[in-house]
Amino acid sequence: MSLKDTPHQERRSAPSKLYQDRTAAPRGRERRKKPRVVRNEKVRAVIPMSRLGGMANACLSRDETVKVMEDAIAGRLAGLQQPLYMSSTNGQVLSMFARNRRIRTLFEQVDVLSADGQPMVTISRYLSSRPLPERVATTDLFDDASRLLPEGTTYFMLGSTPDEIERAAAVVRRKYPRIRLVGYAHGYMDADSEEALLRRLEELRPDILWIGLGVPREQDFVSRNMGRLASVKVIKTSGGLFNFISGTNRRAPAWMQRLGLEWLYRTILEPRRLLWRYLTTNPHSLFLLLTRTR
Repeated sequence: MSLKDTPHQERRSAPSKLYQDRTAAPRGRERRKKPRVVRNEKVRAVIPMSRLGGMANACLSRDETVKVMEDAIAGRLAGLQQPLYMSSTNGQVLSMFARNRRIRTLFEQVDVLSADGQPMVTISRYLSSRPLPERVATTDLFDDASRLLPEGTTYFMLGSTPDEIERAAAVVRRKYPRIRLVGYAHGYMDADSEEALLRRLEELRPDILWIGLGVPREQDFVSRNMGRLASVKVIKTSGGLFNFISGTNRRAPAWMQRLGLEWLYRTILEPRRLLWRYLTTNPHSLFLLLTRTR
């Protein structure tokens, strides 16, 4: 029985087959290249990866992604320098990554990138030597983690407006009583409030810090403060997650998600904010997926 088919409770006690040794010396000219030393390089080396549109995405299902989070929290990832840094990719991110060197630098610091876009999954099945098993949308991942991680796992939620994060926190405490939400904060910070937040995180030491500041603010926050976040075990950037948890934003119907049309649903709901973004990034990201996937 594969890891994907194994019940979560059984997977926690069994030796994991999830991680693969990908550190063997490459052939040909690549053998002579000196490896780039990066943070958590040993962890990245054993996570199965697919290169889609020029970005290295973790080739993991939702359950497997939760398993990686659990192993990081429990200290079972060899060579891990906490925190384990997780983020997501979609069409907008692919386009920004290709166009903007600063964005590229920020995302290259991430340990585990999950594909939060159904078109990426679909194209990987035709063009990639290692197809993605499924889409790992952050909203779904939050629900999976909150149901499957050990009881008492601690969260801190950062982002959105003061009213919105209050509503999201109330939903999390009601819907997931086995999770301990040890704190939350809105995303409108100056230098003083950011310093106070960092001191609070050092004191609370949450297992997972969910950051919903939007791209690239959330990646910039992590990059700027990584040294101060060592007491956190896992960081997951989350975009507009809290707006979905609170109920302010609605998910697209399941059939639209399966067809990769959630972007269209969101554009219909928020045309002034999203129409130009998708008109400029969707064609570019499709070009990248078709030409920079292997």
